[in-house]
Amino acid sequence: MATVARKGKVCVTGAGGFIGSWVVKLLLSRDYIVHGTVREPGDAKYAHLRKLEKGTENLELFKADLLDYESLRSAIAGCEGVFHVASPVPSTTSSNPETEVIEPAVKGTLNVLEACLEAKVKRVVVVSSVAAVVFNPSWPQGQVMDESCWSDKEYCKATKNWYFLSKTEAESEALEFGKRRGLDVVTVCPSFVMGPILQPTVNASTLVILKLLKEGYESVENRVRTIVDVRDVGEALLLVYEKGEAEGRYICTAHTVETREMVDILKSLLK
Repeated sequence: MATVARKGKVCVTGAGGFIGSWVVKLLLSRDYIVHGTVREPGDAKYAHLRKLEKGTENLELFKADLLDYESLRSAIAGCEGVFHVASPVPSTTSSNPETEVIEPAVKGTLNVLEACLEAKVKRVVVVSSVAAVVFNPSWPQGQVMDESCWSDKEYCKATKNWYFLSKTEAESEALEFGKRRGLDVVTVCPSFVMGPILQPTVNASTLVILKLLKEGYESVENRVRTIVDVRDVGEALLLVYEKGEAEGRYICTAHTVETREMVDILKSLLK
């Protein structure tokens, strides 16, 4: 790809979310001009973005919906790069997963990419998840999972793991779109994202920790979990955006812990 101009104009979809807020903060600190998409720019829950350093002068919020192509066009117009962070996170049970989860993730991603193509964006960084990597019963036991591993879509459907399916479908469609249409698309798959929150509302991964601390669980499987700090995710996204040689997909993770170890750490923090 052509080298992107650092400190240029970029767009962040889902700018008010857990990861999106940190990406916006990082970009502003590196002197980028940022377009951020949110559901309602005037909503008080996005006030934290305005209060970020350089947020007043270098951040513009756009009302956008992933399923509304015209709203995305307006937000992406004039941008050199796009960080597609927005993605639906379903409740535990979904009455209509196709409409509530799959369609917004897949069609929304394709709408973003189409708008990027129209705006002649130089590179798009799509935030996927290890959910698109690890859910594969056919992967050889004991073999390290890397970027070549994909979650099995049929297995996701059979087990009703709609979030895993949505991330797998959206990421594979994004990479295929890039190859087919000549758009520079790079995907990043973070593991379980933890860390401080900037936004006033609690995100899904933080809710898991809060429930564990406040209510506890009757029983929790002591399985291995891979985790990564949200600030490291932001740095990883910017790195693959700025590095001209970056291509394809990247897993973003930092630590591997057993559930028991994580619980013990949380307990020690409360003493």
